[in-house]
Amino acid sequence: MRDGELVALPTETVYGLGGKATDDRAVAAIFAAKGRPSFNPLIVHVPGWAEAQQWVVADERAEELAQHFWPGPLTLVLPRRPDSGLSLLVSAGLDSVAIRAPSHPVAQALLKAAGVPVAAPSANRSGAVSPTTPQHVLESLGDRVRMVVAGGKCPVGLESTVLDLTGPEPVLLRPGAVLREEIERLIGPIRVSQEDPAAPKSPGQLASHYAPNAAVRLNADGAGPDEAFLTFGPDRFVPGGLTRLNLSLESDLNEAAANLFAYLRQLDQSGAKSIAVMPIPDEGLGVAINDRLRRAAAPRG
Repeated sequence: MRDGELVALPTETVYGLGGKATDDRAVAAIFAAKGRPSFNPLIVHVPGWAEAQQWVVADERAEELAQHFWPGPLTLVLPRRPDSGLSLLVSAGLDSVAIRAPSHPVAQALLKAAGVPVAAPSANRSGAVSPTTPQHVLESLGDRVRMVVAGGKCPVGLESTVLDLTGPEPVLLRPGAVLREEIERLIGPIRVSQEDPAAPKSPGQLASHYAPNAAVRLNADGAGPDEAFLTFGPDRFVPGGLTRLNLSLESDLNEAAANLFAYLRQLDQSGAKSIAVMPIPDEGLGVAINDRLRRAAAPRG
């Protein structure tokens, strides 16, 4: 990683495709490996708050959130230090940086050993389903990554919450495992982004994202004979489906989030032309799950 090679690493959210964030060639290699649009920024990963301050300009809101939620699945978008040395490609030309400290022990150990900030989007082809196991990384990227550090299944299974603190009003750019309500209890009201998805300020804002090859049909109360069926909660009497997987028989949103990307991948490999998805409650972690599902179901460019 210090030499500019790409290394896939586990985090508590999903596996990341890591490259040295101060190395233009390493960051460019991340974009090339993913086939990622150059206007989509990357998240910089550091061990903790002390290391983050070397790269960004932070205020009291950022410090309070970091002290409360880091290490963990919260990304803060902050003004970049002009003399930070971070590759401009990391920010896709913006004056801000998306940064977080992952809590996975393997990620923490790797970041501390490397001693460099690591740009790490999800370790998959751009726009495809995010990887939550080492095998997912290999299936999606193959030899485009020099090494995969295997750390088991990601316990959260959804990408981090992204909060923009570059202005006086905090803006939620992407929902995730840290809930909006939890953030607001610390720093007050935050606005949900209405930004143009064609010009994102953080990863995961593109209109079509997290998408399997098969089409995705939402809010399904049943599945056709040529459809795979992604269900939630007790589904013994829900009809149809060429094959089916249940995100959580117990209607547990945490379990559903952890299973989401792995199950989308499995159903996508079933040969079904489309994936029908039962409704997911739009509350708590369900807000983030539904955000990913809507993007997976969006028209493809």
